[in-house]
Amino acid sequence: MTITPPALSVFETLESEVRSYCRGWPAVFDRAQGSRLTDEDGHDYLDFFAGAGSLNYGHNNPVLKRALIDYVERDGITHGLDMATTAKRAFLESFQHHVLRPRDLPYKVMFPGPTGTNAVEAALKLARKVKGRESIVSFTNAFHGMSLGSLAVTGNAFKRAGAGIPLVHGTPMPFDNYLDGRVPDFLWFERLLEDQGSGLNQPAAVIVETVQGEGGINVARAEWLRALADLCRRRDMLLIVDDIQMGCGRTGAFFSFEEAGIVPDIVTLSKSISGYGLPMSLCLFRPELDIWGPGEHNGTFRGNNPAFVTAAAALDAYWADGQMEKQTLARGEQVEQALLAICDEHAGLGARYRGRGLVWGVEFADTSRAAAVCARAFELGLLVETSGPQSEVVKLLPPLTVTPEELDEGLRTLARAIRETA
Repeated sequence: MTITPPALSVFETLESEVRSYCRGWPAVFDRAQGSRLTDEDGHDYLDFFAGAGSLNYGHNNPVLKRALIDYVERDGITHGLDMATTAKRAFLESFQHHVLRPRDLPYKVMFPGPTGTNAVEAALKLARKVKGRESIVSFTNAFHGMSLGSLAVTGNAFKRAGAGIPLVHGTPMPFDNYLDGRVPDFLWFERLLEDQGSGLNQPAAVIVETVQGEGGINVARAEWLRALADLCRRRDMLLIVDDIQMGCGRTGAFFSFEEAGIVPDIVTLSKSISGYGLPMSLCLFRPELDIWGPGEHNGTFRGNNPAFVTAAAALDAYWADGQMEKQTLARGEQVEQALLAICDEHAGLGARYRGRGLVWGVEFADTSRAAAVCARAFELGLLVETSGPQSEVVKLLPPLTVTPEELDEGLRTLARAIRETA
């Protein structure tokens, strides 16, 4: 594909230097449907980015779009703070029927502000309120958001530095396989907890991603997650699972922790919970933890009713019969087989892959190669981004609704991009 650099003058002159994705993808996008975007010059791109995981059901999903159009056309409530609305009721009923009840999960549902970091902030605040302690334990290479509380439990040095102030009350511990299996799981963590001279204040909670997306597609083993849940129970710490990117079916099951057979005390969801890319987030927690006073944690946009409409439509359409989970796992096997062949072909580059469901990463011995691969993939019509502390991993995050043919096309394009940058 030959791409003419777009006229970006208004973006370059008026928009802040903080913009990022547009630098790696220098196109002006105009339309999108399913797994594809089209720029204003008519070039098509296969999307293996999916709005950083906020478009699990693809762009402008027709089922969700119809529900949204019908709601807007009948003058349904758009802005409602936390007032009771028909749209909120329909979402809560669908969430209870399709998600909570089939999994025997007792969670109360809280609507914080509409972004992922809002949900994390609410989770951290609630954990501290319940336990009466300040300290939170997180993990190496974690990413939980860009507001101050979330940054305090995020590992990336570049993102943390942007805070401009000390980030306190958070303590990092080694994520699964961080020490290459040379140290038994949680040996250091448990020793610090039991030693009165360790300097570690008793934590209120531990926050973890089952798969670290921004951290480099680091997949926690089910047994490691079970051991963490057991440690939290024994040591009187709440377990928070940040399922903002890996929830809503990204790893197969609706929640990414289901495979491990654990039930976290608190769960955060955002990104694809609305199904349509509309801002929405949830903080879920055990009923006995619901000690909030009315209005103690609030936000003007915590009642995004159009998002409730598309979220309910997504649950009704895709989570009523269990087929979405089976389809995602099947698509994941297709990706894994292709990545196995790619890494075998490029063993000399130290290529290796890892992932679950429909989130995968490819890493190379040369940490600069991932960025070159992503740049070439864009030129060939495929959107993929990097992840990891050094942007050393090519991250694959296609919509869950991607077809086998689209997957094959994208994986062949990725293979070509790797070959042409080798």
